[in-house]
Amino acid sequence: MHTSSTPESCDLLIEAGWVVPVQPHGVVLEDHAVAVRDGAILAVLPREQAVQRFAPRERLQRPGSALIPGLVNAHCHNPMSLMRGVADDLPLRVWLERHIWPIEAAVIGPGFVVDGIELAVAEMLRGGITCCNENYFFPDAQAATYKRLGFRALVGLPVIDFPTAWASSQDAYFDKGLEVHDQWRGDALVGIAFAPHAPYTVCDSSFERIRMLSDQLDLRVHCHVHEAAQEVEDSLRLHGMRQIARLDRLGLVNEQLIAVHMTQLTESEIALCAERGVHVAHCPESNLKLASGFCPVEKLRQAGVNLALGTDGCASNNDLDLFGEMRTAALLAKGVAMDAAALDAASTLRMATLGGARALGFGDRIGSIEAGKRADLTLVDLDPLETQPLHRVISQLVYACGRHQVSDVWIEGRQRLRDGRLCDIDTGELRAKARTWRERIATLDARAA
Repeated sequence: MHTSSTPESCDLLIEAGWVVPVQPHGVVLEDHAVAVRDGAILAVLPREQAVQRFAPRERLQRPGSALIPGLVNAHCHNPMSLMRGVADDLPLRVWLERHIWPIEAAVIGPGFVVDGIELAVAEMLRGGITCCNENYFFPDAQAATYKRLGFRALVGLPVIDFPTAWASSQDAYFDKGLEVHDQWRGDALVGIAFAPHAPYTVCDSSFERIRMLSDQLDLRVHCHVHEAAQEVEDSLRLHGMRQIARLDRLGLVNEQLIAVHMTQLTESEIALCAERGVHVAHCPESNLKLASGFCPVEKLRQAGVNLALGTDGCASNNDLDLFGEMRTAALLAKGVAMDAAALDAASTLRMATLGGARALGFGDRIGSIEAGKRADLTLVDLDPLETQPLHRVISQLVYACGRHQVSDVWIEGRQRLRDGRLCDIDTGELRAKARTWRERIATLDARAA
């Protein structure tokens, strides 16, 4: 047991003006510190007590900053960062079928995936994001890249009805995907999920295999569901039921489902999601840009559904900015509910942290600042004039703060952003790769148009 004369060793002591642990909900701890050892949070306590108790290898004093859990991007297609700004201002199906899919068919491969993820990770770290839920092809390349960059991710095993560069048949999607799962089973940073694209691109037999394997292997199922009204109408015409009813018939509406978008929901569907423990990943800015509809976030929240927040891919957003998404989500929820009290600031921050962590199955490890959890942490400078005067910390984080105010980021206790500068990432090389892909994709998009 430690005493005042024999300080306890730790790797890092972060002394912040405010610690926002997220759990307990809505709490702000003023003038507190967080001690980190071996990649885990050792203690959260008042700063004066921390200074007496610990002898840290590194001590960081930030009296004008708020320490929050690392943000969790609950839905993204990060290789598509290389398609940022391609085919803007088009309806969802036109954007997807006439532009995105033809371009992807020409460029997709491990090199595209790796370069896109590297660019995305740099952007996410600069914006305080420490974890993402990835949905794209070549999951083997994805997993290896996230691991190399020290970034936490849930990597989806893609399933879609048509051949791609990743897999040529239904069996190949499952065979290759399960090989990736076996390779990364139990990894500390990279988790694996199933990622069927959407009900309109995945057949019943594939969904049935996914349900069986999800049950056997305890894997999340990450899927676009009820993204736009046309999809629901098509499902009624082709299957005689709405998408969620079809997924329910196939046994997939359960606590493993991460349902993305969910802009077209009835009261009974909301109740079903709450009853079954479905997680909803809300992507407000992508939904707005593609005019997909409005997710009834406040109704879902009041029903008790776990809510997470995602950016979607850069090709449909066009950034990976969860501070922007938090503000948009809160404001949009109020407008949709016609209630200024809907989706308050604390609940919005929870969506971007613990809600996302729980959706991904990582809630026991990350998403809140609690002793025993992994040290995935983000420090936000609240001294700039844009966030002064500081009446309520959580309110400022959600409604006034910008991602440029993120100063420091840690994942597993390892610093990934220091004083606004990326650690161990060559930004010049990223720019050069991005320009090379821009030239190639610009030519392809001109042909697609």
